[in-house]
Amino acid sequence: MPIVNHKSKILPARRSAGENRRFKVCLCLPIAAVWCLAAMSTCSPQGKLKTQDSKLATVDEVSVFLTGNELGALKPCGCSGGQLGGLDRRSAVFAGVPKQKRLIVDTGGLVQSDSEQELIKFNIIMQAFGLLGYDVVNLTEKDIEIGKNLGLLGSIGSSFNIISSYGRPDVKVPVKFTKRLRMRNGIVAITVAAFDMESSHPEQIAEFFTPYRSSRSVNIAILNRRASAIIGSIARIAPVVDCLVCPAESDEPMVIGDPNERPLVFSVGRFGRYVSRLQITDGSEKDRLKISFSAIPVTENLPQEKLLIELYKAYQQLVKDSNLLEKWGRFALPNGLKYTGSESCKSCHEYEYEKWSSEPHSRAYATLQSVGSQFDPECVVCHTVGMKYESGFVSQESTAHLKNVGCETCHGPGSEHIRTLGKAKSTEPKSQCLDCHTPEQSSHYAGNEQLYLEKIIHWGEPNACGDVKKEGSRKD
Repeated sequence: MPIVNHKSKILPARRSAGENRRFKVCLCLPIAAVWCLAAMSTCSPQGKLKTQDSKLATVDEVSVFLTGNELGALKPCGCSGGQLGGLDRRSAVFAGVPKQKRLIVDTGGLVQSDSEQELIKFNIIMQAFGLLGYDVVNLTEKDIEIGKNLGLLGSIGSSFNIISSYGRPDVKVPVKFTKRLRMRNGIVAITVAAFDMESSHPEQIAEFFTPYRSSRSVNIAILNRRASAIIGSIARIAPVVDCLVCPAESDEPMVIGDPNERPLVFSVGRFGRYVSRLQITDGSEKDRLKISFSAIPVTENLPQEKLLIELYKAYQQLVKDSNLLEKWGRFALPNGLKYTGSESCKSCHEYEYEKWSSEPHSRAYATLQSVGSQFDPECVVCHTVGMKYESGFVSQESTAHLKNVGCETCHGPGSEHIRTLGKAKSTEPKSQCLDCHTPEQSSHYAGNEQLYLEKIIHWGEPNACGDVKKEGSRKD
């Protein structure tokens, strides 16, 4: 369990070697059934590649789907409408193109850290890629390190192909992958290569792409750094490269530079909110293929894949079994303050309490229970009181009085205010609306602040918005 020192700094917990071994086992056991379903499904590209060439359909267009920078985003939190993303909806995008006409690539960046919850997500994302039928996944340096520490690199390679530009003596991962697809005018060899711009010279990038006899080619390089000067030099000295994929700087995919020039330079966005698509068709020149880029939003009206829904339920069970709520790092409150719960405010602020009780914030925890996320600290922190601090919410069993977005969320811990019968004003820490109503978690909040505020008015004068965090705001 994380330890909080007297200076309110979170000290990371350390696991022993034995605990690490047990943790690796617990990642896999609860989802073994789902993994078996993945193995029996048609989502095993590596096995199909060996016999694929003889069964290719003649098509006029092939597509390359690219994702990346998941950063642990398995699905949107669901706290508001209009959110994009979700591994369980991504299959609907891929299904728009037959398997024999597509290549599915992830450019890496699976999780944000090596915390216990992020390690669980890493394993879940790997299994999701298998279920989704990914052909190849590029692993960043962090991905390689986490996969090795969890002992997953071997099993990853059995589900789909992996590449990486980060070579290590103890980790043997290829730097490129090629898949051959048939178009009307012959075979197209699509090669995806990982290129380390820090340790390699731009001239070396051409060595990654081997000409294929009796076939045309599309060569895609995944870069680990975005540098305009180096990208420009690659375009001059390595004309064999058709596309350069750069690290994302925004959630939405974007083309960098002129989309009609080669190489086509783009990023794939973050958090799985979009899927990038390269549509490859015959160009005006005999041996020149046309490449068009588009970004497909993963919207909430897309159908969900049942196996991915079950996988997310397995993730929720792993989070619960790992008891992450109680392990959540907590800061010490100043001056011995404590959270007391909204009930303790009722005797003096009965009007405000009754109004609050009828508003959505008073039922915030129930919304998590309805979707099975009541054990996920990343969700619970915005649906309870004071979870970031000592004496704040820990679990429904031990701190039920701190469920929901209560009085002390906005007004601060109330122990001293109650002890002095209101003489001591409530003080920090106080949460602001934007602490939880972020663009990621509340997509419609920005620009509609007043409308949101009207939903939670619980003081005497409906227009007295400035009094929302002041005691005695009611004026009869």
